[in-house]
Order: sequence, then structure tokens, then C-alpha cells
Amino acid sequence: MSDFQVYDTTLRDGAQQEGISLSVQDKLVIAGHLDDLGVGFIEGGWPGAIPKDTEFFRRAATDLRLKHAQLAAFGATRKAGVRVEEDAQVQALVDSLAPVVTLVAKSDIRHVERALRTTGAENLAMVADTVRHLREHGRRVFLDAEHFFDGYRADPAYAVEVLRTAAEAGAEVVALCDTNGGMLPAELADVVHAVVSASGARVGIHCHNDTGCAVANTLAAVDAGATHVQGTLNGYGERTGNADLVTVVANLEIKRGQQVLPTGRIAEATRIAHAVDEITNVTPYHRRPYTGASSFAHKAGLHASAIKVDPELYNHTDPLRVGNDMRMLVSDMAGRASIELKGRELGFDLAGDRELLGRITDRVKALEAEGYTFEAADASFVLLLHEEVYGFRPSYCSVESWRVITEARTDAGEAVSEATVKLHAGGRRHVATAEGNGPVSALDHALRSALLPVYPELDGIRLSDFKVRIIDASIGTDAVTRVLIETRGPNSVWETVGVGPNIVEASWKALLDGFTYGLLTQDVPSR
Repeated sequence: MSDFQVYDTTLRDGAQQEGISLSVQDKLVIAGHLDDLGVGFIEGGWPGAIPKDTEFFRRAATDLRLKHAQLAAFGATRKAGVRVEEDAQVQALVDSLAPVVTLVAKSDIRHVERALRTTGAENLAMVADTVRHLREHGRRVFLDAEHFFDGYRADPAYAVEVLRTAAEAGAEVVALCDTNGGMLPAELADVVHAVVSASGARVGIHCHNDTGCAVANTLAAVDAGATHVQGTLNGYGERTGNADLVTVVANLEIKRGQQVLPTGRIAEATRIAHAVDEITNVTPYHRRPYTGASSFAHKAGLHASAIKVDPELYNHTDPLRVGNDMRMLVSDMAGRASIELKGRELGFDLAGDRELLGRITDRVKALEAEGYTFEAADASFVLLLHEEVYGFRPSYCSVESWRVITEARTDAGEAVSEATVKLHAGGRRHVATAEGNGPVSALDHALRSALLPVYPELDGIRLSDFKVRIIDASIGTDAVTRVLIETRGPNSVWETVGVGPNIVEASWKALLDGFTYGLLTQDVPSR
């Protein structure tokens, strides 16, 4: 592992993603997760240029207890025409107390002349002076050669000279940056191979994903001799993102047998990837390689039949190696094998009962033809299985009626919904009326109000997400509506589905299923 370095830049480059805004506390928590993953370096930000990052390094000095990683501060070389000792931002890098400093430097002569408005010789002096200054202050120094591949195309001799200058001044790593993300693997590998023997330092790679090749380019660079890889957790980053560091590391460890993290750390990848999604408030990408919820999900009946015999037949690796799990999806593509495996996943042993499996399969396909989907609504599927296996559907009330009225208050400039629910539960009739900021919100409040006196367990259950899809929109307002509701309980999250001729009826079905499943999982006896 000492011959290979894994460098994470989620807190700096990843935080440039549209929609991400991290507090100092967010960054400290994420840094802890990255350390748990076992990366060698965590780039914390740009002290001196961004006040929040200056504060992060101040707090990190006392609040972070890293087991595996070293903290890196990111910054620029001294300004043109300014003595390095007098450059305030260089001094901020020293003051950050980070043991590693990563300097960004121009390696494209066109950027030097047009963006920095200086000469190639002065740019080389800026690199050398800053690296030496930081080394004199006891810092390890890495160089990020910005726009390296574009610069290599324009003037390969100058681009390599920037690397050589940094290495001779004491930089340990020269990372080649595909800043615009425009490279393809074969060409990138050729350039990296040419640079490895000419730079005099450890060569690293930093790829953006504008061609969809960030991970492939990173692996190609490793093949060509790079021994330092940079990336972000979950592929966060500006525009289309950076190389997903988990995917890079998983490919190296699982596919190539090259251990680049401490033993056993890759098994934490899925947990950490999802935890960081929560902190950044980024909706998890279900189809993300290795750690996505759909990474090892199987839908087709043919797949399920093979997986029953041997899970490896349709999984490229054991999902447990990255802390993920295999899932079976139930849809109109499902056969008996899919239903059996999904039932087993949800705690129902359906093996050997061909009549039961056939009946469930037929029912699923009929419901999907009406617009239902169970592949994203496990809780509704559990209720269906319960009904088929045990002969009754769990129920905690008998609904007499429900209604919703939406009133537009023109003087207030808003519309308010009011719902009334009448039901029987606990041997009594209950009538509840509640307002909400929409019809579904009002129904949620009214149903909860009616049931809480009988089932106090509902106090810990909350509707957390709501999705609507119009089925067969070609028939306009007569189209069928499908609603998926996510409900969050004390220790879990579940999804239910409802289908109806309008959004309110579909929502009611999904909402009632959500409450029913929540009580069932808390072992509340049903009627």
C-alpha cells in the first residue's frame, strides 16, 4: 500500500457540485467517514481563499482524530511578481497546519500567458519558489498540474517542464489533471506513460467526467504507471462530476486484486457512500456502480431462475464485498423464481408451493397491468404476500369514508386543503378533520389524528417523500395516476404504492398501506 496513494477531494472539488453547500460541521463529519473508508489523504479545502475552509482547518486541528488519512490543504502557487514570503495565500497554507499541501499550478502555456498574464519562465519560478517554501516549513507537497492534458497537446515540452520543476523543488507527487474532462482512455494512457519516466516524481491522476470516462481514464492512468489516484466520493463535482473514488478503488481491489485501502475497509463503502449522500442532501443515485441500491438488483425472471441456482451467475461480484446486498425486483417481468427469491428476502418462505407462487405471480402481473409497480414499493408487496400466504390482509381500522376539500383563498393568495376521515378502530368510531398544505398532507394529518388515540405507535411515523407518475398520459385527464409514498419510522424507511383515477385516491391507498406496514413492523396486532 505504501506504493499506492488514494487521495480524496470530496470536501473541495466535490463540494463544487451544483446544489451542494457544506457547513464546517458537515465537512468535519464527512472527513470522519472518509477516514473510516481508509483513504490516504483528505483534501479539506482552500484555506485563506475561502473563510469556511480556513475555519475547517482551525477546527480540524483539535476536532479530527484521523486513523488512516492525512489532511491536505489546497492552494495556489505564489502570485506572479510577488515574493513567496509575502504571499498571503501561501502563508495561509502554512498556517492551516495541514501536514500536506496540494498546490495547483498552470501546466498549459496558453493558460499561463492568457489567464495568469505572465511568462512561462515566471510560472516555473512560481512553482519552484512555492514548493521549496512549503518544504522548508516541513510540509509534504503535491502538485496538481491543472489542464495538463490540454497543455500537453499544445506544448508537451513545457507541460512536462512544469512537472520536472516541481519535482526538483521537492514535490512528492505530480498529479496530471484532466480539468476539462475531455480525455479518452487510450490517449490519456499514452500521455501518462510518456510522463512517468520524464517527471522524476510520483505521478498521480485527477479526472473529471465530462466524457463519462473519469473512472476508465483513472484506471488507464494506473495501467500506464500512475501510483496516486484522486477522486470524490459518489463522483461529486462540478459539471458532470469527478472520478468516483469508490468505483476506482473497488475496481482495483476486486477486479485486479490490488489492495489500495487498509484491509476490510472497502466493505464499508456502501454505508459510507449513503451516509455522505445524507449529509450533502444529494438524492442517492440508485444505479451507482457498487454502492447503488440497484447495483445488484435483478428484475427479469430469467435472471432470477439462474440466481436461484448460483447468485454468481448474474452478479459480477459478491455485493457484500462492498457492503451492499442483492435485491430481487417484482414486476410484470417476474416469474415464479423472482417471486420466491423476493419473498425470501422479505421473510416469506414460498419454496415448493407452486400453486401459491403461480397465484402471486399472476396477481402481480395483473396489478402491474393496472399501473402498480412493486419494484420500488416493498412494503405494499409485503402486505400482498401476507394476504396470499395467510389468507388475510393486515388491517388496523375499517374506513367508513374520507373526503378532501381544497379552498382557494384569493385574499391570502393561497389554497388550503381540509380532509375529513371517518373510521372504526379499537371498538369505536373516530371522526377527524385536519388541514394541510395540499390534499395528501391534509389526508395524512386527518388519518393520523383519527388513529393516534388507538395506536400511539404512529407518533414515530412520518411521511418523508411523495412521487407521482401519470400512466398513459396520452388519454389526458382520464389517465391513471400512480403514487409512491416513502414513510420513515423510528428505525427504517419503507415505500408503498397506490393507483387510482386521480392523485387523491391513489395517494390515499399508498398512505393507508404506509401506516399499516408501519404498525405491522412494530408487532402491533392487526384485526
